[in-house]
Amino acid sequence: MRTRLLAVLITLMAAVLLALGFPLAASIAAAEQQAVVVDRIDDTARFASLAQYVTTRPPASSPTTAEARQRDDRLATLYDELARYHDLYGIRAGVFYRDRTPMAAAPEDWQIPEEGEGAAAFAEALVGRRSHDPAQVWPWDGGRRIAVASPVVRDGDVVAVVLTDSPTGPMRSRILRGWLPLAAGEAAAMLVAVALASRLTGWVLEPVRVLDKAAHDIATGRMASRVAASGGPPELRRLARSFNEMADHVETVLEQQRAFVADASHQLRNPLSALLLRIDLLALELPEDNEEIASVRAEGKRLARVLDDLLGLALAEHTPADLRLTDIAELAAERVAAWRPVADDKGVALRAEGHGAVAGWADPIALSSALDAVVDNALKFTPAGESVTVLVSPDGDRVVVEVADRGPGLTEDELTRIGDRFWRSGRHQNVSGSGLGLSISRALLAAGGATISYAHNEPHGLRVLISLPRNAPDAG
Repeated sequence: MRTRLLAVLITLMAAVLLALGFPLAASIAAAEQQAVVVDRIDDTARFASLAQYVTTRPPASSPTTAEARQRDDRLATLYDELARYHDLYGIRAGVFYRDRTPMAAAPEDWQIPEEGEGAAAFAEALVGRRSHDPAQVWPWDGGRRIAVASPVVRDGDVVAVVLTDSPTGPMRSRILRGWLPLAAGEAAAMLVAVALASRLTGWVLEPVRVLDKAAHDIATGRMASRVAASGGPPELRRLARSFNEMADHVETVLEQQRAFVADASHQLRNPLSALLLRIDLLALELPEDNEEIASVRAEGKRLARVLDDLLGLALAEHTPADLRLTDIAELAAERVAAWRPVADDKGVALRAEGHGAVAGWADPIALSSALDAVVDNALKFTPAGESVTVLVSPDGDRVVVEVADRGPGLTEDELTRIGDRFWRSGRHQNVSGSGLGLSISRALLAAGGATISYAHNEPHGLRVLISLPRNAPDAG
């Protein structure tokens, strides 16, 4: 979110800077070109004033010969001025009659172009107007030239046109030099904008980041997490305070629920024990093979197991995890050894596989209890002659304990429900249990940052995956 918001702010600021910078760059280029055009207009006006009094028309066969200059001193002066002008500035200049024949030109062989800006400027001057506002020349227009023309008026009539054709190299260099400070200023402003956007984004999103972390902590069972509403916009500070109030209320409700379950489980055990005792006394007065009394006794014992599991679930959800750096592979091997007699008695091959030593962070007691519940379930549903495998392996920054059995497995719908409280598959109702064992395991594991998931084991059976962190809880 920070990256997206920062990208939006930088894009907006860059658009504003470019919207200001491009017109300013265009105005710098226009000012440079305007200065050149005004200078050329002054030059053409001066040449027009000299050509106004030239009355001798050079012969068409040799318009630039010394003989023609000797006939008219004014024409000779015009020739000299144009030649010095071209030599000094490198600008082609000439005075041309209406029929495009030259009165004087420098260089002497220069002619009016048939098309382009020079031809357009000449045509404009023939109607008595000076050149103005030629097309803008940009620094990358290497072949462009600027043509400026002024009419030579005698007795109210345009008798000739003064035309200058200027190279644009120096002007383009000046435009670039004028753009350099502008580009530096734009870059500096952009850096300042990025820094301000980064600070603004951090200031706005810091409460959101803290709020997200607290929400994640609460979702994973750390109900004591709260948000310090000390920074950011007022709206986010109010949201942080509301979040803390909501978390307090949720924690209170959960504590009341856990206390009720624990108290109810504890309080029901006494009358249940008394009831089972009376059933045993009543059974003494009935025949030993009475099916009804045996059924009542079995249901009473089942109710006692449910109460025990309810109390265990309430304690599991309430007790904080005692995380330690633990050899997960060694702990799993110990639990496999503890359950092997049960597996041997049922004719199931129980074995541990994988790495000999894999370290991870876990509550050893909670992990042992969870493994006991998972292995117990696997042995219950695995028929004789099949196997149950406990595999420990590292997976990036996690340690995975996989318990795979060769039982009947579960359907896709059943996989989505396994682990819910009191849920048991309709196909396995005849197997002893309360439906709370995996729920207790999930609560024990969640307190330490571990997870438990379920998948199919091909070709048949169930895979239970317990994932534990390899890094310390505060290292991330």
